[in-house]
Amino acid sequence: MSAVLSGSRMLPTAPVADASILDALRTIVTPHLSDNLARREGIAGLARYNRRGKLVGTAVTVKTRPGDNLMIYKAMLEIQPGHVLVVDAGGDLSNAVMGEIMKRYLQLHGCAGVVVDGAIRDVVAFEEDDFPCYARGHIHRGPYKDGPGEVNVPVSIGGQVIQPGDLIVGDEDGVVSFPLADAEALIERARAHADKEARIMAEIATGAREQSWMQAAFAARGIA
Repeated sequence: MSAVLSGSRMLPTAPVADASILDALRTIVTPHLSDNLARREGIAGLARYNRRGKLVGTAVTVKTRPGDNLMIYKAMLEIQPGHVLVVDAGGDLSNAVMGEIMKRYLQLHGCAGVVVDGAIRDVVAFEEDDFPCYARGHIHRGPYKDGPGEVNVPVSIGGQVIQPGDLIVGDEDGVVSFPLADAEALIERARAHADKEARIMAEIATGAREQSWMQAAFAARGIA
């Protein structure tokens, strides 16, 4: 039997993360996740096309030739409720690799949303829905269907390497990703971060000019 060459691989799809983890992430904003990922992790440069709805789910990844969506079709056949379709189309904006027809199919099969480092089209269909969609941009020109492409391989999305099975969280501020193994500890730290910010907000409400959280930042750098 001949080996499957890189460029035409379709690897196994990761199962969707436990519902308790996904439910917890729906209550956490991306800045609190990002701040606890050393403030350097996260996808950059994508626009949010849905006007409502939060993205939370497990990554099914696709690496495709720019402007081509043949292997995205193959990945769509793997989608289970709670999966996020993550497409590395090289950041190219010459041809859209996804539009309303694919969105409708994905929604019907429970897809949690899409992240596309490339172009989409049928913008109004995404804007008027709560189906999460993040993309590099949009254009009216449609895709080619020639390949090559690979499914469930590591991809690079806006400077972030995403592995199949990573968790994806997106909201108004952007998109972050991280391994499932890190989820419980990250959720705990993000909740503590939210509690800290609530205390800061309460201190601001006192009207005091000097604030302890400012003074702590100054003291850490030796500023009087």
